[in-house]
Amino acid sequence: MYVSITGLRLHHPLKAPRFWWHAVRAMAQAQADPGCRQVDARKIDGVHHTRSLWESEAAMRAYLTRGAHLRAMKQFRRIATGGTIGFEADALPDWEACRRIWEDQARQY
Repeated sequence: MYVSITGLRLHHPLKAPRFWWHAVRAMAQAQADPGCRQVDARKIDGVHHTRSLWESEAAMRAYLTRGAHLRAMKQFRRIATGGTIGFEADALPDWEACRRIWEDQARQY
């Protein structure tokens, strides 16, 4: 299985409507994707995080390059800064572990 952890920090509170418009649609896309085993989101210390478990890295990459997620990625730099980390694992880490992994290892954009 493949774990993906993301974290986004909005440039400004006025970016929130655009962020949520994209986030809701990208989350629905992930939930409907047959390669996605589990996905959820949480705001921690002002950072909007997602964590997801995929059947493979290829399944996750297929998701991120189409549909609502692709449209969100095209708007990313106008809305937020943030980072991602992906790795092989048998299960999703708990939220505290996700936060630490993201802070220590995520590639920042």
